[in-house]
Amino acid sequence: MAGKNIMIVGVGGQGTLLTSRILGGLAIENGYDVKLSEVHGMAQRGGSVVTFVRYGEHVAEPIVEEGQADVLIAFERLEALRYAHFLKKDGALVINDWRIDPMPVTIGVAEYPEQIIEELSKNHQVYAINATEESKKLGNPKVFNLIVLGVAAQHMDFTKEQWYEVIEKTVPPKTVEINKRAFDAGYQMLGGGI
Repeated sequence: MAGKNIMIVGVGGQGTLLTSRILGGLAIENGYDVKLSEVHGMAQRGGSVVTFVRYGEHVAEPIVEEGQADVLIAFERLEALRYAHFLKKDGALVINDWRIDPMPVTIGVAEYPEQIIEELSKNHQVYAINATEESKKLGNPKVFNLIVLGVAAQHMDFTKEQWYEVIEKTVPPKTVEINKRAFDAGYQMLGGGI
């Protein structure tokens, strides 16, 4: 069984941990050895959050080393820039084209970098989507992470039906349908296959 190293990055409160639980659950249900690890920045909403999901026939450790991520899922542009060096040369970088100012920018001691996606596209295979705006069209801005995951899913070896089954088991029952619709919206953004 071929394995994958997935890194999910975002800001506290964006759903990085839920997303990693969905992906980890999917890999376990399909017979893979799975290791998860999470790293929190500031212990509050707004701090950087990183989760690693590694799956394969045998996975020895949970941490993805620099230059080893097959897929980097970023829920915010600056977080994509901050962690892009973890991506393999031929890896995929899926970015929610959204800006959340970190505290140094908010208080005026730093500037938010411009042209992040353009810069990352020079050296990486980048799929940038405005999942936050797309989730608003679905009627629930909180499900943007499932839209991003739907795009990233096309770089993994699971069927859409397998994703649906795990979403049903992982998210609260009253949000299953909106989360499945969000995942499907992301999955369809690239024509249902890359």
